[in-house]
Amino acid sequence: MIFQLNADPTQMPDPALAEEDGLLAVGGDLSPTRLLHAYHNGIFPWYSEETPILWYAPHERFVLEPKNIRISKSMRQVLRSDRFRWTYNKAFSDVIDACASANRKDQDGTWIVADMRAAYIQLHELGFAHSIEVWNTDNELIGGLYGVLFGKVFSGESMFSRVSNSSKYALIQFATHFDLQLIDCQIHSDHLESLGASMISQETYLRLLDQQEYTKNGLDVLIQSNK
Repeated sequence: MIFQLNADPTQMPDPALAEEDGLLAVGGDLSPTRLLHAYHNGIFPWYSEETPILWYAPHERFVLEPKNIRISKSMRQVLRSDRFRWTYNKAFSDVIDACASANRKDQDGTWIVADMRAAYIQLHELGFAHSIEVWNTDNELIGGLYGVLFGKVFSGESMFSRVSNSSKYALIQFATHFDLQLIDCQIHSDHLESLGASMISQETYLRLLDQQEYTKNGLDVLIQSNK
């Protein structure tokens, strides 16, 4: 069933009650308190300018365990080259803007509307949302991703690529340079499946979220020694 959210930002419905397509609730706002409570319960907003705020909790989650990431021979050559370099949390607003303006197959417009942009930039300023940026040799932003971090679980919101392989480069560097347990990709894509992402049940995902605690320094405390 679909729930109408009330004014209390900490009150979210049981994710198990979501519709078959994952739609769980409508309404509410994008305040940091509501967003963080939602993410900690496996719920995320996904809507457009033409709809109210819609909240989803898929019954299956498409996720990538960093230990299982698959890197092709051609991608290993890209990683060894000096074509790209990566940073984190250096250009969050630029990454979210690039994700919003990216042309995507079978998609008309973007779900990263103005209110969503403002909300996630606020989460970034509070230390909960993070970005990975990819730059070329001319210091131009050519790829990246952003999402929300809880403990060692990263819920990926979107990624973009202006140069072939740059978004893959961002994800691989993210998965291999930080001590993450899981990257939640939310929705299936062939692109991410080729890197090793697979489906898990909502129950499994929520059990893992229950074990997480937010750490004040976000990605800084998860950086691995091989950076």
